[in-house]
Amino acid sequence: MSGAAARPQPPAYSAVPVDVVRLPGGREERDLVAAEEPLEIRINGVAVAVTMRTPGHDEELALGFCLSEGLAPTSAAPPADLAANTVEVAAAGFDAARLQRSFYTSSSCGVCGKGALEAVAVHAPPVTSDLRVSAALVASLPGLLREAQPGFAATGGLHATGLFAPDGRLLCVREDVGRHNALDKIVGWAFGQGLLPLAGSLLCVSGRLSFELVQKAAVAGCPLLVAVGAPSGLAVELARDRGVTLCGFTGGGRTTVYSAAWRVTE
Repeated sequence: MSGAAARPQPPAYSAVPVDVVRLPGGREERDLVAAEEPLEIRINGVAVAVTMRTPGHDEELALGFCLSEGLAPTSAAPPADLAANTVEVAAAGFDAARLQRSFYTSSSCGVCGKGALEAVAVHAPPVTSDLRVSAALVASLPGLLREAQPGFAATGGLHATGLFAPDGRLLCVREDVGRHNALDKIVGWAFGQGLLPLAGSLLCVSGRLSFELVQKAAVAGCPLLVAVGAPSGLAVELARDRGVTLCGFTGGGRTTVYSAAWRVTE
């Protein structure tokens, strides 16, 4: 990307400088690309997962991950041994064997959609929020999110999730190379602020809508999930099953509502 000096500068930990060659012309320049590093998540001292993420807000990411898996975390912090790229989560009643079974079910979504839906239902009750917002407000969210993405502006390589109030105020935004990580960071932030469940808020993501993103929104109790891109079939099925309003292809004054359309008014 050219014109780096004029672009908003992202947090230092989210971008890495590299040397590039611009073609045609062969001009050598310094550019920024998104940072990507592994993060090990430990629960009560047990290593349970490694995810590739953009550094920053790691405790929020770990908390959001645990909540999405139906766990009951209480806190997250760097580990006692100060291992790099590691977060230690404290969670009451943690069952490592149960979590492994959950991972297996999640990895089998493409084989058995019914099993995947049932697995989510175990720790994501139907969303019953009576929140209603205008179609115009929904259509404005991707633009508002885009304005709050300095990492993407500088690198072009980061997804984002924004948490919005019903009047369109941006409450929190997080960027990451993984779209699911960006949403986990938001859920972890909301947990730390005592805002869960998100019955009176809206989530907006910068990419497409996967089953996993709808799962995380449902677990967080969010009634309305908006995206710039398209949903998958299983994402729509899960949203309808859990009562989440799903809006895709959003922007330019338009949106397509795939489930629980009564929450979006003309």
